[in-house]
Amino acid sequence: MVKSLDRKLAAILANPDCREFILADAKDADMALGLGAPGKSPELHAGEVRFKTLEEYRDQMRLITRQGLVDIMLMSASSNYALTFGERLFDGSAVTPAIRANDTTDIHLARGSSYAAEPALPFRTASLDHAMCGHLDCKPEERTLGSNLGLYSVTFNNDLRRDLETLERFHAFREEAERKGFRYFLEVFDPNVATGLAPDVLPFYLNDMITRMLAGVAPAGRPVFLKIVYHGPKAMEELVRFDRKLVVGILGGSSGTTRDAFQLLHDAQKHGAKVALFGRKINHAENQLAFVQFLRLIVDGVIQPVDAVKAYHAVLGKLGVAPHRPLEDDLKVTEQSMSYAGGKSVTVPPPQAAPAAAPTAAPSLFAAKPSTNGFHATNGSAGTNGDGFHAPARPLVTESRSTRETRNGVSAAAEAPDGRPDFARMSPSDRLAYHRDRLGLGR
Repeated sequence: MVKSLDRKLAAILANPDCREFILADAKDADMALGLGAPGKSPELHAGEVRFKTLEEYRDQMRLITRQGLVDIMLMSASSNYALTFGERLFDGSAVTPAIRANDTTDIHLARGSSYAAEPALPFRTASLDHAMCGHLDCKPEERTLGSNLGLYSVTFNNDLRRDLETLERFHAFREEAERKGFRYFLEVFDPNVATGLAPDVLPFYLNDMITRMLAGVAPAGRPVFLKIVYHGPKAMEELVRFDRKLVVGILGGSSGTTRDAFQLLHDAQKHGAKVALFGRKINHAENQLAFVQFLRLIVDGVIQPVDAVKAYHAVLGKLGVAPHRPLEDDLKVTEQSMSYAGGKSVTVPPPQAAPAAAPTAAPSLFAAKPSTNGFHATNGSAGTNGDGFHAPARPLVTESRSTRETRNGVSAAAEAPDGRPDFARMSPSDRLAYHRDRLGLGR
């Protein structure tokens, strides 16, 4: 099966203005938080904090992969071994498995530790061979058995000695990856200590560091895409405009409100981002499958952030799931903590605040009903995957289909010459009408 990531990357590189958007779920936090990665157990244990288990964490990886709305499932190398090798979860799936290929010290977050308060040092636990074939010294024919994609992160602190060491380790990783046919995407964290850089200069310092270091890398060694903090329209547009062959994405930061997540995704896409990798925002959601469903609807242009928050609360109500916060509070845009340790905030220009409204019935983009695992999308159910999630007969992932007829009032003028829909020429109502018709939902 062709992986959706590969198809979308090819489309974006061929036409950077296309509508394609890559979503990734980051379930690699066991390489940062240890036992706390899966989140707190909902069971009550008086006087103690009890975390969910590693198996419960992997259950969510299974469910979201089978849902098929994300393009990448990012995991630790050990989870990759369990699911990619042991269960062959990604065989026959459009979702691409990926590993966290390094774990710099700014994400060493053991309880009681202070490592993340020190300037980041480069470090790598994972072996690329383990990711690709499950053992060291893979034979060439074995390198396709597992994952051939990884996340490599760097943290620049405006410290010459430490930043040079970071660059040297990155150089060594790139060479090993290229020799072994291992692809990577590059994560550039904000500084994790004081740098002497003014807040309004920091985004542009990072843009320069990114473009400077990649200028010396030939295409064979470059990342398939970039993952950075979203610092607002100006910094994002500057980076996207500079190199149209560099696919730029965003990281999610802390969980925040539901509006924080939905608005961040919408705004970053509006200003040029083509990828979003959300970890805590998905993992801390009341219902992860429903949350991912709305992320996809937002990037497909079907629904706007405010309406998505209201609809998400309506779905939770139908499922009998208590929201983390009242709708009025969940519609607020708050400061976003973008460091892995949650120790500092990044402020971007806020959108105009929307008035809160009482939750209404979920919009008829899909129907929801309770299940043992929380969420069914029942737009023509094609049966269950065995974990309680009913996959739609026609998934809500946008697959721009060739068409010549007018759809629900969308004129032929809103089509490209090859018959594919031209979203750039559609009005918002045209786009919604197109998607509703495509999904068989009527007006």
